[in-house]
Parts: sequence; C-alpha cells; structure tokens
Amino acid sequence: MYLINNCYKQLILLAHLAEDSGVRGCMIFKPYGLDIWENIKTKLNYLLKKTGHNNFYFPLLILKSKLKKEFNHMKGFAKECAIVTHSSLKLKNRQLIIEEESKLKNELIIRPTSEAIIWDSFKKWIKSYRDLPILLNQWSNIIRWEMRPRFFLRNSEFFLQEGHTAHSTKKEARRHCKKILNLYKYFIEEILSIPVIKGRKTKLEKFAGANTTYCLEALMQDGKALQIATSHFLGKNFSRSFNVKYINKKGIYKKVWGTSWGLSTRLIGAVILTHSDKYGLILPPQIAPIQVVIIPIFKTNDYFNIKILANLVDKLSLCLKQNQISFRYDNSPKYRPGWKFNESDVQGIPIRLTIGKQEIEKGKIEVFRRDTRKKTDYKITKLKNNLIVLLKQIQRNLFKRALILQNKFICKVNNYKEFKQILNTKGGILSSHWDGSTSIEKQIKKETSASIICIPSINKKEIGKCIYSNHFSKQRVYFAKSY
Repeated sequence: MYLINNCYKQLILLAHLAEDSGVRGCMIFKPYGLDIWENIKTKLNYLLKKTGHNNFYFPLLILKSKLKKEFNHMKGFAKECAIVTHSSLKLKNRQLIIEEESKLKNELIIRPTSEAIIWDSFKKWIKSYRDLPILLNQWSNIIRWEMRPRFFLRNSEFFLQEGHTAHSTKKEARRHCKKILNLYKYFIEEILSIPVIKGRKTKLEKFAGANTTYCLEALMQDGKALQIATSHFLGKNFSRSFNVKYINKKGIYKKVWGTSWGLSTRLIGAVILTHSDKYGLILPPQIAPIQVVIIPIFKTNDYFNIKILANLVDKLSLCLKQNQISFRYDNSPKYRPGWKFNESDVQGIPIRLTIGKQEIEKGKIEVFRRDTRKKTDYKITKLKNNLIVLLKQIQRNLFKRALILQNKFICKVNNYKEFKQILNTKGGILSSHWDGSTSIEKQIKKETSASIICIPSINKKEIGKCIYSNHFSKQRVYFAKSY
C-alpha cells in the first residue's frame, strides 16, 4: 500500500501524470496522465456508441437565467459556480482592470454541469413521440469551485463524461438509468480492475435536481470510500422547468422523462488509490499507455552484442505491434538500467523486459511483473503468447486483490460506540441500521465525519434499530468516511 496521506501528490508528480498550474484547483495534465485518460475515454466511448448514444458538444458558457430555471438544481450548484460578468479588460497605469462599460446584461455561468443548456435545447428538438428517445453523450471540461482541491479527486476544473437522455415514459427512463449504471460497473471492474458497490443515494446525498441518484462506490486502500460514478433519474423535473413536452400517439401533450449520468478524471485518482504500492503506480494493462517496457543491458563498446540486441529488439517490436501491445524501447544512454527500472516501477508499467548478453546467449528474456514483482525467464520464441497471457493475468489479479481488500473492510456494526471506534482506527465500510431520518444522517456525519455512501442494491430487508437513534429501521445502509 502506498502511504496515501503523505505521498499521493508526490507519486502523481514522480509518475509525470500532472502538476500544479498555479491556479487553485486546476492542474496541468502531462502527456502520460493524459494518455491514461484518453485510453479510458476511447474504451468508454466505444461502449456508449455501441448502446446507441451520440456524441454532442454544448457551449462552455450558460446563461444564468437558464441555470436558475430548475430550483433544486440551482440551489445545489450555486456555491460552486464561476460567473462571467464582464466582456473585456483595459490597461490603466500598466495594470489590467475590468472595463466597467463591458458589464454583461445577461451574466454567464461557466458550466458546472450541462443539464440546463441541454434541456433548453431539448425544448426545440422534441415535438412528437417520434423524436424520442434522445440519447446524448458529451466529453467536456467542467468548472466547480472546490474548497479543498486534490489532484484528480477534487479539482475546480476537470474532464467529465456526461450523458443526457429524454424518454416518453417513466419506465423507459428509469430502465435506461439503471442500464448505464450497469455499463459503468462493467467498465470500471473490467477495464480499471476496481470492484465497486452498486446502490442509490439518500435524499441528502442525491444529485441536485434528481428524483433518484444511483451510484457506484469504491473502497480505497486506506479504508476511505470514493464515489466513482453516478446515474440520475431526473423524473419530469427538467421537462417541467424548461417546458419540454411532446405529442403522444393519441395526440395528447405529455411532459418528457429524463436522465443524466457521468464519471470524470476522478477515475485516475481511484486507480492510484486502489492499486499503488510503495514503489509507485500499478496500472491495469487495459488503460496503461505503455504495457511493456524493453530495457537493454549492454556495454557501449560491445558492438557485436549491440548489433545482435538491435536485431532481436526489432523482431520483438514488430511482434508487439502486430498484437497491439503498446511498448517503449528505453535504450537511452543518458540513464543506467537501475534508474530505468525504478522509473518503470513509478509509472506502473505492467511488464518489464530485460535483455542483455546473458539473455541473448541463453535465448531467453527476463520478464518482470509489476503487480507481483516477480521475475521469470521466458524463451524468446514463446514470448508473444506469454505476454498476452500475462497482461490478462495482471488485469485479473489487480481486481482480485482489490476485491479481497474491499471485502475485508466491510463489516456489520450494531453499536454506536463500536461504530465510532472502527471509523477512527481502521476505517472501512460499516453496514448499520438507519431510521431514514435526514436529521439523524446529518448528526452522524457531524460527529464522525462519516456519511451514508449508499443504500446498497444487494440489501436484504432486515428489521432492526437505528445505530444512532435506536428507532425502528427496515434496512442497513453503508457508512464510510469519503474522499
């Protein structure tokens, strides 16, 4: 386990994922970090298009008058909004100041999310039942002023995948909402190797403007939970606010049912907190920009073996390309092999191949697995098939390890004293009874810093007494301290 509290940011810097920008809550994505996000984006985009969604792009700026149409939505995001009030600056005494005459009559909001502008467009696009359903997806950047910024987990600006759909019936909208949650679950578990808990949020924790928020929660190595994806059933809230209606088959006007759902670059933070160790990142092969690094070991004046090595690497490179395995041949003379080994560890490259004079003579290559840190010699002639198998094994092993940790951290607690003791020592996810009261939920959070992360989907109805109030409770919920 990586020392998360002290080293999380340091690891991000050492692995060349991102760095500070000088603007609070905003970071500079470096190529390696952006490549990870691009891999995530490419694979998820394929799944979304396969399920009938079309990519759109809506403006970054939203009229303030549009945002305030849905009251609960506006109320939820009001404190996080960045506002554009003027259109220009001027130079005065070598200082840039606001041009007061450029004050906007209609102030603009830099989007904290896109429901307002999209539902304003839905009003123009939807007239008949024939126009439904509409299934939109947008890859965007978002601004939400963050009080306690942290790389990837909480940023003022971040990349967001957000979906927005409109439907003719409640049943269809809710079904689509759950379908997306299951798609997210598949993606996060199969591609990121992170086990997730499926559930729904309480009234206090749900998305501003939603009737119901379904969620996926993941447990990090330090025993804290991380909300990793959400899917919102909006009901008719936005169609009422924006007057979005259609004529059904019987010629009757009806309001539209809606959903919205999304995930963000927080996924990269989840990968770091789930899979890293004291040596650095461990990236699942499915999202690793470099799946295999080849490090040669040779003496600069050993021209004969250098030539043999070059021929061998050429053949190996061709084999990797043909099998769509991404790789890097690190033959730079600037650094010694030991430095290169350490660098590949920090960057979490799944497999490292070491080739030197001894390997050439034996007809074998040393293969190092980043997840287990085990070295094995493989015959060069059989390397291709072994690498394909190894990458799949690493992907599965990372998920298996994370799932074992998650199960270890989930426990049933029926006593409030024990509840607080566990939270203050090892943390984890506590399955406890709750009476359904928002005031009790707030009080527990105030006293312990733990919130109800979700009402789990697998929950069985179980009669009991609330962990705090001792009142009647019909089910257990999951409490945890969260990022």
